[in-house]
Amino acid sequence: MNIIQLPEETLFESIKHTNEFDEEFWYARELQKALEYKDFRNFELIIYKAMDACKNSGNIIENHFIETTEMVPIGSGAKRQLPGYILSRYACYLIVMNGDSNKEIIALGQTYFAVKTRQQELIENYDQLSEDQKRLAIRNEMIAHNKSLAEAAQMAGVIKPIEYAIFQNRGYEGLYGGLGMRDIHTRK
Repeated sequence: MNIIQLPEETLFESIKHTNEFDEEFWYARELQKALEYKDFRNFELIIYKAMDACKNSGNIIENHFIETTEMVPIGSGAKRQLPGYILSRYACYLIVMNGDSNKEIIALGQTYFAVKTRQQELIENYDQLSEDQKRLAIRNEMIAHNKSLAEAAQMAGVIKPIEYAIFQNRGYEGLYGGLGMRDIHTRK
C-alpha cells in the first residue's frame, strides 16, 4: 500500500536526524534553508521568538534549543565555526509557528507540524477510548486530513472542481493499490 506524503512532510523528514538514543532532532541551519530564509541572522530572530514561546509555555528552553557550533562554508571552499542550534520537534514547531506565514513553505510547515502533533496526541490516548470514541476520533482525523489535503491542493494550483476530483481520486489510487473511488465503492 502506498502512503501519500505531502511535500512539507518529505521536506521536514528529509532533514531530520536521530541520535544514538533514537531521538529525533534538526539542525537550525538546515531548517533555515528548508524554510527559505537566506540569512541566519534573520532566522535567529524567529528562533528567539520560539524560545520565548517555549519559556512562556512552561517548558525548559535548553531541552528544545541546544546551542552548538557548526562548521559552515563561507565561500571559496573555506569553512568557519559558527553558532547554531540543535532543535527538538517542539522547537521546530515553535519556529514554524513564529515564521513569516506569507511564505508558502511556512504555511505548509504549520500544517505539517499541526498534523504531526495531532497524530501524536491520538496515538497516546487511543487505547483509552471506547470503540465509538475511536471511530469518531478517526472520522474527525480524516476530516482534518482532507481539509489539509484540500488546502495543499489549492496551494499547488488545483482550483477547479474537476481538477480536485482528479487529484483526490489519484490519492485514493495511491492508498488503495490503484483502485479509484468508484472501484473502492464497488468493492466495499
